[in-house]
Amino acid sequence: MAELFLEVFGEEIPARMQVAAEQRMAETLSKALKDAGLGGDAPRSWSGPRRIAVSISGVATSQPDLNEERRGPRADAPEQAIAGFLKGAGISRDQAETRSTPKGDFLFAVINKKGQAASDVIPDMISGLLAQFSWPKSMRWGRGKQRWVRPLHRINVIFDGKPLAGTMPLSDQADDQIAFGALSFGHRMLSPQDVPLTTGDAYEDALAPHFVMVDRQKRIDHITATMADMTASENRVVKDDQGLMAEVAGLVEYPHPIMGTIQDDFMSLPQEILVVSMRSHQKYFAVLEQDGKLAPRFITIANMTPDAARDDMIRAGNERVLSARLADARFFWDQDRAAPLESGLPRLKGITFFEGLGSMSDKADRMAKLAGVIAEKIGADVNAAKRAALLAKADLVSETVGEFPELQGIIGGYLAAFDESEAVATAITDHYRPEGPQDTVPSDPLTIAVALADKIDTLTGFFGIGELPTGSKDPFALRRAALGVLRLVAQNNLDLRLNEVFTEATKGFSFEKSSDELLPFLHDRLKVWLRDQGIRHDVVTAVVRMNDSRHDDLVHLISLAQTLADVLTSDDGQGLMAGYRRASNILSAEEKKDKATYNGDVNKDLLQGDAEQSLFKEVVTLSEYTLKSTDDMVAQINRLGQLRGPIDAFFDQTTVNDDDANIRVNRLNLLGKIRGLMEILADFSAIEG
Repeated sequence: MAELFLEVFGEEIPARMQVAAEQRMAETLSKALKDAGLGGDAPRSWSGPRRIAVSISGVATSQPDLNEERRGPRADAPEQAIAGFLKGAGISRDQAETRSTPKGDFLFAVINKKGQAASDVIPDMISGLLAQFSWPKSMRWGRGKQRWVRPLHRINVIFDGKPLAGTMPLSDQADDQIAFGALSFGHRMLSPQDVPLTTGDAYEDALAPHFVMVDRQKRIDHITATMADMTASENRVVKDDQGLMAEVAGLVEYPHPIMGTIQDDFMSLPQEILVVSMRSHQKYFAVLEQDGKLAPRFITIANMTPDAARDDMIRAGNERVLSARLADARFFWDQDRAAPLESGLPRLKGITFFEGLGSMSDKADRMAKLAGVIAEKIGADVNAAKRAALLAKADLVSETVGEFPELQGIIGGYLAAFDESEAVATAITDHYRPEGPQDTVPSDPLTIAVALADKIDTLTGFFGIGELPTGSKDPFALRRAALGVLRLVAQNNLDLRLNEVFTEATKGFSFEKSSDELLPFLHDRLKVWLRDQGIRHDVVTAVVRMNDSRHDDLVHLISLAQTLADVLTSDDGQGLMAGYRRASNILSAEEKKDKATYNGDVNKDLLQGDAEQSLFKEVVTLSEYTLKSTDDMVAQINRLGQLRGPIDAFFDQTTVNDDDANIRVNRLNLLGKIRGLMEILADFSAIEG
């Protein structure tokens, strides 16, 4: 067994693409080796600004010999069928054997093929892998037709400790290609020289003296530890920002944090403006005081070695750049503060929400009406909800949001705080939340009303004009909006009938009614969410169904799913399911045979034996409970366990298909009552195991 090591080296790979490309290259190479019969252990991989590398140990030095026998078409089959078989087997017609079988004469191919040396197979494998490798965006360069994310310089391939000869063509020109080698390259500025490579185990050590830290996690750990030491000396901490950390780790090969100072006169700006100015434009980390307030410090990550004089120059340069950006931000902020947030409402008419769905002004009006309806249903201040929803989009025409689009809502909240109540300002700030699965969910009823109004208006509008997500494409983030609705309702335990809200939302559009596909779309999101909460997929399927009378009440469905999942883990629950399946199977068979449905009344006079009468008594008792609310249905699911014993006794002591036709029908109706009793609560036929 041997190790295969591959390094692809070129111009800077965008940081956002590196991790996915590293994983895809490792997986693709590993699969290609296995498909070629060469095996291989789990791959190790690295990625950074200029390189992606993969090491796979346990690779066979040659393919196994192939000894295979294939049966083809009949000997008198059409020539086209025979030709296809011969081509697939890699043999000629005279090499095929004709054999007699009970079904006639057939062609057979006996293939004995000696396995090739891995060193002969791997070069073409890698060349093909790289030629077909896909990037979100790619380019051509020079005379080449080959596409890659950025121009490629080197392809290093080492197998069993030795460089492998091979090439990757870049165009049709014979001399336009990259020959495989075993020479990497050091840091572009600190060590611009060739670096010989030997094995994956020695990869990191080979490049370390040349100021290249090839392991991504080590770069992250170094940045994290160094910044922590720098801020600890001032009794401060670095603002946690995993997204920025991942990006910066993909921008530098030899990270060196340098801390700078923010001028005091900029510290009066809203904290979010300062952070976004540093993060988005300059890739600076923000620093916080112990109380969580922003400190007048920033940290930039240089791609250099520490040097006091050079660090001072880098620090001063970054401070000047940041001051210029913050001066612009302060100008925009001062412009926006000069007028109330409400003054931006007329200008929303000039912004199209979406073709066929009106302007942002129309959306604001719809949101205000819908937020009032939702607020009344969930116990929030109706007038405050209408006001907050009306103003929620007004900051889209502000100068600050024009410069920093990611601050929409946040800037509106700051501006509203000058003229509106604190509750209205907070609702405007947080109405986009939750923006993703990790984002916090608002808990204030006023904010919930506005956030739901925004998301439900969007969903109702796009579904109303038929702009639905398809496959992996969701250009209008409707899945995210639906998940936001789900989390707002579920995590705040809201008693909210969505169909009623959808009907109100539809009144703001020209649609006759809300889309029939909207609630099933929410159900799909709910199913995924419930599975993420650890609830079995079959339980989710059993509960989330359109024929539940409260199918538009998400909290109701969640409660049923959680209760049913708990019941099914108990002995009574498992025994109940065994009895249900037995009853359901008997009913299905007899109903199919008799072309009838057994759900009629049970005649008490025809009941025989203690077991049958006891089961009937339990069914009657359970049937008498009122099932109008979620609590009623949750309690009923928990009570179902008491059927286990009577059902077991019934089947042990009773023959359903009695010789007396009337007794048989009566017993089938009794089983039908059990089925109906259970299926009011959930589709128990969907439960597996």
